[in-house]
Amino acid sequence: MMKKTISGITIECIQGDIVSQPDITAIVNAANAQLKIGGGVAGAIHRAAGPGLEEECRPLAPIKPGECVITGGHRLQNRYVIHCLGPIYGVNKPENELLANCYRNALKLAQQHMIDSIAFPAISTGAFGYPIEEAAEVAFKTIMEILPELQHVKRIRFVLYSNKDLEIHEKTLSRLLK
Repeated sequence: MMKKTISGITIECIQGDIVSQPDITAIVNAANAQLKIGGGVAGAIHRAAGPGLEEECRPLAPIKPGECVITGGHRLQNRYVIHCLGPIYGVNKPENELLANCYRNALKLAQQHMIDSIAFPAISTGAFGYPIEEAAEVAFKTIMEILPELQHVKRIRFVLYSNKDLEIHEKTLSRLLK
């Protein structure tokens, strides 16, 4: 696990499961446009949260790449789920701006709802094919830009599925903070 504190906000990178973050107020779902149960992160979150999550999501869909919406956590240990639709690499253009909007808009929603801690997966890097190195770079650069605007968010955690993804995120964060 890596921890860095910048302007009073702690950024963490851990390997783990996004639905097993009981000390985090909001987790981020790498959602599909219809906000339905899917594979990967969306499937894990919906299964853990129960059918009430999909019901709450129904009137909020569809969303476009880069957009985010917020719901309750239902059966999760987290109070909120922020659903982001990441870009499909090579399809939704410009990918880097759309991916940056996911992180930016999720943090803005967290700020509006006075959320103190948020956990992100590596958005768009699974089925949507975004190269993990590029995605980590976009994520951390975007977070660094928005940090001065955050008053309520005090902890941002990246929950990465594989050890390789964790290593890439740790290296990218270290390099950007030099």
